Amino acid sequence: MECSVVPANLDREQLRASIQEKYTAVADTPELGFHFHTGRPLAAMLGYAAAEVDLLPRPAVESFAGTGNPFTMGRLRPGETVLDIGSGAGFDTLLAARQVGSSGRVIAVDMTEAMLGRTREGAQALGLANVEARLGYAEALPVQDRSIDVVISNGVINLTPDKVAVMEEIRRVLKPGGRIQIADIVVHLEVPQDARDDIELWSG
Repeated sequence: MECSVVPANLDREQLRASIQEKYTAVADTPELGFHFHTGRPLAAMLGYAAAEVDLLPRPAVESFAGTGNPFTMGRLRPGETVLDIGSGAGFDTLLAARQVGSSGRVIAVDMTEAMLGRTREGAQALGLANVEARLGYAEALPVQDRSIDVVISNGVINLTPDKVAVMEEIRRVLKPGGRIQIADIVVHLEVPQDARDDIELWSG
């Protein structure tokens, strides 16, 4: 059975600007609170080990805004090259960097400069030389072909209107035999077109 997808009718640059504005606020002023869960309480809800969260810098924890835990699918292996799509303040990036060790590498990609700043600060605070933060979009990853062992992502692909483009990019950057460990939101019912076209709902 064939399935057709009607794309959202919205201005993607406007959508990106709206999302960047919201997540800049999450990075800069997490104490203000948002309509979605954040920080240490969220990490506990999603099953992250408290002992591992305790090792992370406070800004990375306070600005955490994921939807799941990609590490429930398995710990990363020492020496692996990992890509974190939509890395945010670096919560998962820093955990990944500790798991792959000094022989491994983590590339964090986000479209919000404030979040990338938090990631870089967190890596420096932990003395992690194996983290690189890059500005970019999930639909056009600033990553070489076939260079990644594992792609992780946490609550970001749902924010992109062209999910096919994202998955094609993931396939492009993965090495043969590479894997994905993605936590995200899945909608089981059809979303009305007027909701698909509402930027406020996307960024919210």
